[in-house]
Amino acid sequence: MKKILIIQTAFIGDVILATSLIETIAAAEPNAIIDFVLRKGNEGLLNANPKLRKVIIWDKSNGKYKSLFATAKEIRTEKYDLVINLQRYASSGYLAWRAKAKFKTGFSQNPFSFSFSNKVKHQIGNGKHEIQRNFELIQPYFNSSLVGPRLYPSAKESEQVKALDCPSDYVTMAPSSVWFTKQLPVDKWLELIQKTDPKSTVYLLGGSTDHSLLEEIKTKSNRPKVINLAGKINLLASALLMKGAKMNYVNDSGPLHLASAMNASVTAFFCSTVPEFGFGPLSENSKIIQTTEKLSCRPCGLHGFKVCPQGHFKCGNNISIQP
Repeated sequence: MKKILIIQTAFIGDVILATSLIETIAAAEPNAIIDFVLRKGNEGLLNANPKLRKVIIWDKSNGKYKSLFATAKEIRTEKYDLVINLQRYASSGYLAWRAKAKFKTGFSQNPFSFSFSNKVKHQIGNGKHEIQRNFELIQPYFNSSLVGPRLYPSAKESEQVKALDCPSDYVTMAPSSVWFTKQLPVDKWLELIQKTDPKSTVYLLGGSTDHSLLEEIKTKSNRPKVINLAGKINLLASALLMKGAKMNYVNDSGPLHLASAMNASVTAFFCSTVPEFGFGPLSENSKIIQTTEKLSCRPCGLHGFKVCPQGHFKCGNNISIQP
């Protein structure tokens, strides 16, 4: 395979985990041309990746279907040897279907799987990690071993981290999540801060939309060495900062996968979701913390909810905090 396209237009964490395929394919065929399709907003994760020729952006905000058709047209002109579709949704299936590719591989649940040369059933809940599920899609085409995800911060990110003038002893915490039920409660983050060595600086990580949440935690912690970095550094700079931390504390969310891609020490809190879904940490030094109480309502969903369906949120409130 000389010219390959990977399609992953989902969330940040999904794109990060998909870099495992970039690494695996590049190791198997160093001369392969690899392109990647993602949704607008996530391109910063891959722009500096030396193993990619091109990042193709699907701009859903600029007329979802108009942009989809334009992206499909761009893909079609490339005439790829292999298209790898990592999603189970119709939009990504359409992009793969319209591509002029010799081979197409994807999950059987995709509505456009009839056009795939190779199909694999995507199964969640059996403990298999997502990077392993993705790897199964390319096994018929490459004689290789699975390589983990990896990100490539550039000099720009190095300068952002350098400007923080980090002490030698610091930890990071990423308290927010798109889904409320995947997010450790505020009082638990405050408890974690209180149990952290007072000599350590605590960097709170998040996007600009997380500023108020992180500022609330910073204020209520009543500690001078808690720094709110919401929106102040980009994702790759956050990844680089996590790499140098003594420990990184995260939800089952994007920052968890940033840690995996940097092999950074990480403690992951799982509330409504469970590690058996296959999105747990991959770092050599990693720990998972979740409630030990057997809850009949957990897990309540794959992606979480805006509010606890039962109203008690025991899966988050009953977690025992261990720094």
